[in-house]
Amino acid sequence: MKDYIYLDHAATTPVDPRVVEAMLPYFTERFGNPSGVYTLSQSSHGAMEEARETVADVLGCSPGEVIFTGGASEADNAAIKGGAFAMRREGNHLITSAIEHHAVLHSCQALDDYGFETTYLDVDAAGLISPEDAAEAVTDRTVLVTIMLANNEVGTIEPVADISRAVKERAWALGRDIIVHTDAAQAGGVLDLNVDRLEVDMLTLAAHKFYGPKGVGILYIRDGTPFTPQQHGGSQEKNRRAGTENIPLIVGAAEALRLAVEEQGTNNEHCTSLRDRLIDGLVGRVEGAYLNGHRTLRLPNNANFCFDGVAGESVLLGLDMEGIAASSGSACTSGSMDPSHVLTAMGVSAERAVGSLRLTVGKSNDGEEIDKVLEVLPRIIQRLREVSGAAQPVG
Repeated sequence: MKDYIYLDHAATTPVDPRVVEAMLPYFTERFGNPSGVYTLSQSSHGAMEEARETVADVLGCSPGEVIFTGGASEADNAAIKGGAFAMRREGNHLITSAIEHHAVLHSCQALDDYGFETTYLDVDAAGLISPEDAAEAVTDRTVLVTIMLANNEVGTIEPVADISRAVKERAWALGRDIIVHTDAAQAGGVLDLNVDRLEVDMLTLAAHKFYGPKGVGILYIRDGTPFTPQQHGGSQEKNRRAGTENIPLIVGAAEALRLAVEEQGTNNEHCTSLRDRLIDGLVGRVEGAYLNGHRTLRLPNNANFCFDGVAGESVLLGLDMEGIAASSGSACTSGSMDPSHVLTAMGVSAERAVGSLRLTVGKSNDGEEIDKVLEVLPRIIQRLREVSGAAQPVG
């Protein structure tokens, strides 16, 4: 067993050594600016276009529909704001869910200052969004719908294709077009990303979620989809995202995605086994332990719990002292003492939600590590309850 047990793969993953190897030449030997006309630059440009083709193969789209960004948060911002502004003459209404990543929620909120309005769809107790609710929310002013493919905190997988289909049927009845976007950051190398089967017009990915480098994201925009660029200053990415492209990271993102899809079956089976071992070892065996999210329609690597009578941050500190890394929710809200917006939207009380813990396994974890967690975690929870005098579950 390793000295440190890492169970926070939803926050970020280590870069696969094969990805590092693919990236290295573009930091030193093949460092040319891809916009140049000479051989060194064209070598970089060729590597970028090869990476674009690799991503397009995974998404089932044309290479020209793939844009490289500085991360999934930038890609979400560009998709939502770029789509909304491009459709501004057609309407000013957006639809999203109450459990989206803050990159989506805050993008929608920012558009309020420009006269847009957003409907936030409710979810059920498992975190599922209803396609019927999404369709009913469509009005004659709706221009964009953005629903995540899988939730980053509780792991619930959303019926994005059904939602898109329902929304577009409603839009057709109203005689209008609506852009459908999905934040697929947690789904890279785990779920089917074919954009035609998902029936989406825009899709975003983050390389560091599937063993690629941080600081690079992917934005798919279907040909013909209205889009107003949000970053100006150059003609890169077919005038859709200005700035010199980061070739090492782009190469790394494409290679990481290729490897993740190639090994998807084996990795999913491995992670599902470890995930279920955690769930079965905690729910029903630890008093006041509850699984958050759908039991089966969930990401293979995600196990999210609430423990009555304890604070999630205290549990994390206890685990860290035992050499175990985990989280209480989204890495982007780390340090916040507020209960998770995802859990409260699912109907979990604020008192219970503060005791949340997210354990997300990866391909390097093994059964011995999970057994160690199952040995240590119940002791930590019991000790914290004794200290706080809150041994009884929340009613």
